Amino acid sequence: MTSPTRAVHAEGLTKRYGGKTALDSFDLTVPAGTVHGLLGPNGAGKTTAVRILATLLRFDAGRAEIAGVDLRRDAPGVRRRIGLVGQFAAVDEILSARQNLFLFGRLYHLSRPAARNRAAELLERFALTEAADRPVGRFSGGMRRRLDMACSLILAPRVLFLDEPTTGLDPRGRGEVWDCVRDLVAGGTSVLLTTQYLDEADQLADRISVLDEGKVVAEGTPGELKAKLGGDRLDVTVHDAAALDRTAAIMARVTGGEPQRHDDGRTVSVPVIDRVSALTEVVRELDAEGVTVEDLALRRPTLDEVFLHLTR
Repeated sequence: MTSPTRAVHAEGLTKRYGGKTALDSFDLTVPAGTVHGLLGPNGAGKTTAVRILATLLRFDAGRAEIAGVDLRRDAPGVRRRIGLVGQFAAVDEILSARQNLFLFGRLYHLSRPAARNRAAELLERFALTEAADRPVGRFSGGMRRRLDMACSLILAPRVLFLDEPTTGLDPRGRGEVWDCVRDLVAGGTSVLLTTQYLDEADQLADRISVLDEGKVVAEGTPGELKAKLGGDRLDVTVHDAAALDRTAAIMARVTGGEPQRHDDGRTVSVPVIDRVSALTEVVRELDAEGVTVEDLALRRPTLDEVFLHLTR
């Protein structure tokens, strides 16, 4: 019998398009009341996995359960327990927020009074009451995305799928969506999140699965994934880009690690074990070589570095 503590459980999910395997023996377990992030480059299989779990796409092999309901045997039962926010807003921009929510309520077969009451509840929950009767076309990106999430919660689903929900939003809009996700999880909703923003997964996800070419290549908490790259890292930014080669050679000699150059052309990073000793020795060597340093920093690895390492 399926444990009620598992919101999503998938084993060996496989999907092929002709000779191409989009999802290759995909395994996933999402505990109830948590956020699980799916990361991966374009074409890695993230959206395919979400579409399968949301009953929008048939799979070729494997099995899955959503909130204890078998995906293959009872797709209608799964749909009654889930909500889906896709990559693009599904709301009508001519209608007001209140009218959109009422419309979705009626589509979910709520009575007129029940649809009106649910719309009012969701408008308040997502801080849209003041703009409730304004055409959605006049909403900001963050407001439109919050309304899209509200529409997916008409029937208070136990599991919510968010497929790149903040794509194209400015920092304020992203922050608004993040706050909504945290509130939903605090209320007991389980979330499966796909995103291209590594800081978003770092902020929201309790656990993360990294996909590459349809396979899960790593899984763990954000901290566990960062630990795969070792401990701290030393970043050195030089004043003159011409000194970058000498700087990288010094850092490699002192630390024994493999330096990585940043896209700015003036910063090099290397993993360190003894942070104080490494920092002191690198500074001494750079000074002896006459290299002018603009910035020095000791820090933990980022999810961006983990992502690039795991997906090559």
